[in-house]
Amino acid sequence: MRIRIDSLTCGYHESQPVLSDINLEFDSDDGLICIIGPNGVGKSTLVRCIDDLVRPTGGSVSLDGRDVRDIPRGELAERIGYVQTTSAPHGSMTVFETVSMGRYNRMGWRMRAEDLDVIDKAMSVMGLGPLGGRPADELSAGQFQKMMIARGLAQCTDVLILDEPTANLDLRAQMFVASLLRRLCRADNKLVLMICHDVNIAAKVADKILILAKPGRVLAFGTPAEVVNKENIREAYGVECDIVEHEGRPAVLIRSDSV
Repeated sequence: MRIRIDSLTCGYHESQPVLSDINLEFDSDDGLICIIGPNGVGKSTLVRCIDDLVRPTGGSVSLDGRDVRDIPRGELAERIGYVQTTSAPHGSMTVFETVSMGRYNRMGWRMRAEDLDVIDKAMSVMGLGPLGGRPADELSAGQFQKMMIARGLAQCTDVLILDEPTANLDLRAQMFVASLLRRLCRADNKLVLMICHDVNIAAKVADKILILAKPGRVLAFGTPAEVVNKENIREAYGVECDIVEHEGRPAVLIRSDSV
């Protein structure tokens, strides 16, 4: 499975492009890719272009050699799962019903035993088993986040895209989710693209990190050791830092006199 992005440019209305001339290539061997960068550099726009939720104004995104714009929506949904974890609660739907929506494209209107097994497993992995009958709009922010991730897992796609899956979670839960996604990559040969605002969590768990910087360009793409350095942090975020090694991976210490 390979995603190729060629000369991608994307913007909204007639404003300055959010993304400019993006060229990237991902495949299943890349594992967990964390996308980091300051607000407004096009992280969400990039992943939405990959899933054909936003049409670029220039360039293309292809999946195994096929332009995603030419792939029928139902077929694309079987290959790419997109989880917007900050979306609004689903009214009176229960947790189980919301997670079940991740199976819709595969099961249609009839739930089979295998669909139920997948849904139950996804809920169990995220610690939601006891909450299956609870209305989704009664969940805490962190529980809602886990429910949306479970819905994405239930899709069983080759590619899983998560927009800020660790937002609203405490530190332990953030590491649990990020580490879980890394394990899924390795167990299922799945490519996971995860937008993350915490550089240190990205550096701790990612197989590769993509750094976007203003004005909507690729600053660096590679392993944490290759791209998490003083120069890239300075250019992307405008702060000075020190980089230390912890358990074989870089960790960023922001200097208080730079903010």
